[in-house]
Amino acid sequence: MTALKAPTRRVVTALALAAGAALTMSACSAGQITQTSTQVPAINGSNVDAGSIALRNVHVIYPNSEEYSIEPGGTAQLGFTIVNLDPYIGDELTGISTDFAQSVTGAELEIPPQSSVIAGASETTADLIEGAEELPDPDSTGETPFPTPAAIETVELVGLSEGVRPGLTIPVTFSFAEAGDITVSIPIDAGPELPRDESELSPIVGEAH
Repeated sequence: MTALKAPTRRVVTALALAAGAALTMSACSAGQITQTSTQVPAINGSNVDAGSIALRNVHVIYPNSEEYSIEPGGTAQLGFTIVNLDPYIGDELTGISTDFAQSVTGAELEIPPQSSVIAGASETTADLIEGAEELPDPDSTGETPFPTPAAIETVELVGLSEGVRPGLTIPVTFSFAEAGDITVSIPIDAGPELPRDESELSPIVGEAH
């Protein structure tokens, strides 16, 4: 396989990272920042590479509308970005499976060479991808192919089991025609707010110490 030229790889990688960041915003939860000298990116989901396929920010999106629920039997959106870094060979997502849902809908997707697919994206992500079309070609000679803007899809986990709870992780398998099966442990979003358990020992907010 011919190696990607540096300008193309940088553009594809930048597009994937930008899309992942916007996808995180759509999930309505912030990443953690440690109080150390090293900070981790505010990305909720799991990342994995398999050959020319890169899975980024894979996670179960905390429900943000009445049509979705993470209660047993409910339906939730799966968020992720798939990037195909191969400059010549496309791939196909033939299905997604997990023991924690009865079925997964919308999981048959084409990923052309040097393109990406985003699931669970918000309008912010759509605007970001449209803006990517206006970026100049990094190679003025035309020898380096410019990556195709990402396609935005909706993938849903239907009939959730009792094991799908905020803050936990579940194994999910992505099946590709070329890359094969990729199993990754993905987190369930904790949501915008976590419940606070209070007792007689809980400090009073605003009390001077």
